[in-house]
Amino acid sequence: MAKITYIEHDGTEHVVDVKPGLTVMEGAVKNNIPGIDADCGGACACATCHVYVKDEWRDKTGTASAMEESMLDFAENVEPNSRLSCQIKVTDELDGLVVSMPESQH
Repeated sequence: MAKITYIEHDGTEHVVDVKPGLTVMEGAVKNNIPGIDADCGGACACATCHVYVKDEWRDKTGTASAMEESMLDFAENVEPNSRLSCQIKVTDELDGLVVSMPESQH
């Protein structure tokens, strides 16, 4: 299991164990983390699972695909460390990952 910390826009932290093979979005949904709606169910067809990846984790989470970049165009407050959590596959190497949610997702 990978321990992932989800931080709401107000600073509230949720630390949960997520099974490798799931996505960061699926980990949030299965653990009822507020701020990640995942309206499209993980199909990279909306931007309601937008997160900011802490800088020290950006290399381990990879880079956004062209499709993900296109969907991020619909998200609010996009930053260089913005990702769609449905596109980040959980692995053992992501144990300790920290992501936060934009204020628009509360």
